[in-house]
Amino acid sequence: MSASEARVTATQAGGVLIIGAGFSGLGIAAMLDKSGIRDWIILEQADDVGGTWRDNTYPGCACDIPSPLYSYSFAQNPFWSHLFAPQAEIHGYLKHFAQDRQLTSRIQFGKSVQNLTWNEQARQWEVTTSDGAIYHFTYVVSGVGLLHRPKVPTLPGIENFKGEVFHSAAWNHSYDLSGKRVAVVGTGASAIQFVPAIVDQVESMTVFQRSAPWILPKANRPLDSRYKRLSRVFPPYMWYERAKLYWIHEKRAEGFTNITSDTGKSEHLGRTLLERQVADPELRKKLTPDYAIGCKRLLISNDYYPALAREHVEVATDGVGEFYDEGIVTTSGEKVEADCVIFGTGFDAQNALAEVSIRGRNGIDLNDAWGEGMSAYLGSTISGFPNFFIMCGPNTGLGHNSQVFMIEAQGRYICAVVKHAQRKGGTVEVKRAVHDAFRDWLDGRMESTVWQAGGCTSWYIDSRSGKNTLLWPSTTLDFWRKTRFVRPSDYIFG
Repeated sequence: MSASEARVTATQAGGVLIIGAGFSGLGIAAMLDKSGIRDWIILEQADDVGGTWRDNTYPGCACDIPSPLYSYSFAQNPFWSHLFAPQAEIHGYLKHFAQDRQLTSRIQFGKSVQNLTWNEQARQWEVTTSDGAIYHFTYVVSGVGLLHRPKVPTLPGIENFKGEVFHSAAWNHSYDLSGKRVAVVGTGASAIQFVPAIVDQVESMTVFQRSAPWILPKANRPLDSRYKRLSRVFPPYMWYERAKLYWIHEKRAEGFTNITSDTGKSEHLGRTLLERQVADPELRKKLTPDYAIGCKRLLISNDYYPALAREHVEVATDGVGEFYDEGIVTTSGEKVEADCVIFGTGFDAQNALAEVSIRGRNGIDLNDAWGEGMSAYLGSTISGFPNFFIMCGPNTGLGHNSQVFMIEAQGRYICAVVKHAQRKGGTVEVKRAVHDAFRDWLDGRMESTVWQAGGCTSWYIDSRSGKNTLLWPSTTLDFWRKTRFVRPSDYIFG
């Protein structure tokens, strides 16, 4: 489909634009089809589907949610090799899903959306891409997600460093790490996977740790032939295994959403793992968290601590002060020589949509509307931005369960809102009072969570407001209940 064909189709039939072909974009596309809304296209800036599972190819990359749960409920996969799938398998799953559901033919690759502008008179969104193409759509769904803008700290002198520098999300596979002195900046969910994967290749490694993460054992195992056979010949077995995993994880919500809950068992697991795998008391002290478990992202690994305990690995708790030509100068003035610096510093999740200029009713810019932090009703709709929806929007992230569950709940809800709008005139916008009341409810619930009261500083918190704008402060079941039906009184239709 050419750009002009897409433009005409969308204009004439009131079509839907989906931005991004990751878990969110592909999921909402399939759900739109199922609901009878088939006039949609996806604009994807890359040349393949997969989103974060396409982009993150660093050594050791894998999911930290069990594979049977980290997949669409309506497209379960009996062929996972392990309980926790590696990156390539998840990417392959999404590619197969897109082809099997015949979504690929309606994806335009190499299309980076630059501007979205609401046209009040036409009651449509004008969409401009980086190649200058202009489209018109009645509805827009952002499926770009939160984890796609690598966060690289601005550090003085980095331009003087003679070695190799890259972020884990843009891994340089052509660079041979063998025999190199490597500095790793960051100790989050990516670093605990790639550090063990490369530790045997390098001559030396210095890991710069701002604060010690809580780490629990990773109960990974191959999924045997019996599991795969039963899953293929008796699909209810897959549902049973999925449901069992869901409730195991859902029970953990209390530990995150209620700071007064008893987390002693989880803390004991974490401390026991550390004591068993790290014999050196000095190193163990460095790796002991000083905040409530769950305040930062809870990590799982069986090989991270042993990697840090290797003789050629050093954990530096001094910060990175600046770069010089041969490496890094710490904040205490110590020089650390390095041939390569790898940033495992995560993503700029608080500004996930900042690269796109989005102007809603009366020309209001979304960046201005979110000047003190992201906010959206049920993480999906924003007052002042008609016919605009966000998948994996503000406060829909999780600390305890599968994000795909939230994606499906949001997707069904957005499909229902669009169908209501189509019946009632074509446009829909959440009422300001409803939007603000929901935000107040979130703020109230968040006060008692471990993320807000656990004594840490994390990427969940927006530095402008001090509020957690990323995570859902309740159970996924509660989110499902809130999005199960559309309340027309929440919206203005026209």
